[in-house]
Parts: sequence; structure tokens; C-alpha cells
Amino acid sequence: MQSGFGLLESGSVSRKNEVNIMVKNAVDVLFGGISYWMFGFGFSYWVDGESNQFMGVSNFFFNPDIGLVESGHLYSLFFFKTSFATTATTIVSGAMAERTKLEAYILFSFFNTFIYCFPSHWMWNSRESWFRQLGVTDIAGASTVHLVGGVTGLIATVMLGPRTGRFDEKATASKMGSPTNAVLGLFMLWWGWLGFNCGSTYGIANKKWILATRSAVATITSSIGGGITGIALSYITKRRKFDIVYIINGILGALVSITAYCALARPWEGLVIGAIGSGLTCFSVPIIERLSIDDPVGVIPVHLVVAVWGMLSVGIFGQVDDLQGNLDYPGLLRGGGFKLLGVQLSAVVIISLWTSVVSFIVLKAIDMTIGIRVPLHEELLGADLVEHSVNGTYDRTTGEWHDVTGKLVLIIDTSTKEEYERSIHILYLKLYNDIVNTVHTGGRRHSAFGFSRTPSRSYMCHCRHTDTAATENDTLERPRRDSLAVISLNGAGTKFQRESVRRKGNADMAVAMDRLEDFVEETAAEQERTRSA
Repeated sequence: MQSGFGLLESGSVSRKNEVNIMVKNAVDVLFGGISYWMFGFGFSYWVDGESNQFMGVSNFFFNPDIGLVESGHLYSLFFFKTSFATTATTIVSGAMAERTKLEAYILFSFFNTFIYCFPSHWMWNSRESWFRQLGVTDIAGASTVHLVGGVTGLIATVMLGPRTGRFDEKATASKMGSPTNAVLGLFMLWWGWLGFNCGSTYGIANKKWILATRSAVATITSSIGGGITGIALSYITKRRKFDIVYIINGILGALVSITAYCALARPWEGLVIGAIGSGLTCFSVPIIERLSIDDPVGVIPVHLVVAVWGMLSVGIFGQVDDLQGNLDYPGLLRGGGFKLLGVQLSAVVIISLWTSVVSFIVLKAIDMTIGIRVPLHEELLGADLVEHSVNGTYDRTTGEWHDVTGKLVLIIDTSTKEEYERSIHILYLKLYNDIVNTVHTGGRRHSAFGFSRTPSRSYMCHCRHTDTAATENDTLERPRRDSLAVISLNGAGTKFQRESVRRKGNADMAVAMDRLEDFVEETAAEQERTRSA
């Protein structure tokens, strides 16, 4: 699952942050795993010590006696549930992508286990646990994993604020850095989901194998319904285009939808639940964008919104489990009225409130101590360069940015507000020139900002190759017809929309963009006249 999340998230963000996202997914296992060993399992489960309805109070620093008859079960339970705990954390990394300090994220990964383990205790500790006594059913973690991760992701992205330029005037949605990696991550998550849902039956003896096979079939049919729905919605709303985001979100939304009811759902129920979940996911994305909530990987629609639907679907379709007693009351369509639906809804509300409050406290504490969001210049440079020295180096102490050859590119002066603003202005110019140079040299074009990566219109034309070294007075002169390149009208990314840079007082940049855009328009007109002749 971590591999799938890592590929999906790294493929969904801009290329300047893809390595950092993969590292954060490793951090989830490392620091989330150590905290689950230290206290997460102890708070989540009662084994041979003290416990109550709210939490376990024993089995910290997990180390059961290997001579115990139940030791094998305990070790397997710890291994399996550790993956659930780290998944609840890695979900959040997508919402925090491209603007979060790695140090802050490490601390968050460690403490997010605390947020996860209490709902886990309420739901899964035993048949005497609080939620189970109420009749709540969540077989594979729609609420304890996906709802917790989705709500925490919402709190985190609101606290962080949007990425720079994300909701500027005329800004468009960010584009995937590597759609291939994102789809490959989808396949790995698809496979991993089968393990999660089938494994949540905890064995094959005593007729558990029947529930495991039901889980497998329901998971597959749900993903089929979700995928078909995503493709259909994309075809209809995107003018006969098969949008990758719709397909990925449709399938993942369907998988989250069936998680709570997987072992008990009939195949047709899985199909319906997945299709509805897919539709909710796809329709939620534009609503979240209209609210100016920057969710780079779609955590909120895929995990929060659809986890709620997944829990409520149990109350609608649920039938009593005569094999293992996972469900005690029939759902609305089984003649059970609204009782089970109300019980499921109460669990959603309680877990959402718990997660909202505790995640805010954890994130606020981290923000007040070491800070969560990276400075503007580090966000523009990208975490791969700043945090991992990929494709160059950046020294936080001196502010020096060197390229892969060791050549000094720029110094970010943070000594005064005026000098910092001047450095940021030069950095904007430098990154803009780099985009043009990349296009000029025929290399793979990438936006320095992650937005409008794919040109909306492009023309074959000639442009002047600007020098790669940026100075304070750098501008782009009117391009000369001495080399061939592809220039996009959106080539600089939405941060450099002409109106935006004028509004921000970047006069040199506005003039440069005017000249470049005028040249592109003239060249396009010439090409059109040539074709007509």
C-alpha cells in the first residue's frame, strides 16, 4: 500500500517535489511504525492487561512472551494493524504535499498514530468495545483509517493554506508530474486493497474463508462500478476525453466505499456502492476547489467524503451476519428501518469530531514550535532540491543555490524584508527563464510552479535563447528567429499570468510576457496565413 500511495502522490504533484513525496511515504512507515510499537498498539488493543471503553492502558512497547499460546495471533495482529496505522498517516501526506517542511512532517507522522489508535480501539478492540456494543460495523477501516486520514488531511490543508499561485486569477488546476506513475500507483493500491479487505476477516478457519472470498468479490465489483462511472463522467463532462484524474479517483473512491461492508456485501451491492462512491468523489473535487481548499492529491473527496458514504451504505444495504456476528442489525433495505443507519452516522460524527480536535492540536503544536509550511523561496525551488539536493543544492544557512555542476545560480538574501523581496523577484525571473530555456533546448518542459503544466495552446515558433544566469534587471527581449522551440501561451505557469504579475508590481516580468505573447500571436497569425495560401 505504501508503494502505491507513494507512486500515486509523486505522480500527482509537480516534478520538483516527487522525490520528497516518496521520502514522506517512507517516513510514515518509519516514524509511524515506531510510535505504533511504542504506544499505538497499547492504546488500541487489550491483550492481557488493563483496558476500558475509551482506550487500552497496557501492552506498550509491544513485546509479548513468545511462550504464550496466543503469541502468534498477537504478532500477526500487530503486523497487520501497523499497516492500517501507517496508511491513516500516509493519506494525509497527499493533502500536505508541496509546501510542508520535512522535519514537521516527521513529527506529525510520529504523533498521528495517537489520533488513529483511539477510534481503532472503539471499533475493533473486541465485541465489548464501545462502538461494537452500539452495533456499529466497519470491517476494514472506512472510518478508522480513511475517515481519520481524510479529516486530518482537511485540517492540515486548511491550516497550511493553498500552494503559491494555486488560486490566483485565471489559475488552472495543477497538472500531474507523471501520470504514468500515478496510474501505476493506482494498480498497486488496487491490489493492496484486496489484501486489506480480505485480511480483515483475520483468518480462514471457522468459515472465515467465506467472508474473505466475499470481501474479494465485493472489492472487485465495487472497483469495476467505480471505474466505469469515472470513465463515463469524464467522457460526458470533459468533451469525450478520458481524464486520468477521474479514472483514478473513481476507482479509489469505489474502493473506499466498500471498505466498511466488504465481507458482507453481495456482488451487485458492491457494484452499486462503488458506482455511487465514484460519483461522489468526482463531483466533490470541483466543489472543494471552489471553496479554495488546495488538495493536491484528492484526499478529501476520495477518503473523507466517500468514507462517510461507505459507513452509511452499511446502514442501507446491511444484512445480519450469521457466520461471525460482524453485523447485528439489518439495514434500511432489509427491513431494519433507520436504526442501523443512525448508529453508523453516530460513529461518523464521533470519529470526525475526535479527529478534528486532536489533529488540530497536534498540527498547531508543531506549527508553533518549528513551523509547518516552508518559506516561499523553498516552495518555489521545490523540496527535491532544498531537502534532498536533487538536481542541485541549496544551503539554508547561506541561501546559496548551486546547479548540478556546482555553479552558483542565485543567493536568497533573507537578512531584511526588502532584500528578501528582491531575491524572490529575481527568483521568479530565473525560474521563468529556465522554463523558456528548457523549451528552447528541446528538453522535457516542466513548470517551476506545478500549475498549467500542459499548454492550453502552443505554436511552433522561434525564440531567443536567454542566458541562464538571472540578474536583478533580467527581462526577455523580443525573441529573434534564430532557433526552433514550442512556446505556450501558458508557458510560465499561472503565477506569471500577465495581470497577476502587474498586480504584484513585477513590471519587468509583465513587459517580458507582453513581448513574448505578442510574438507568439504574430507567429501564429503568420502560420495561419501560410496555411491558407
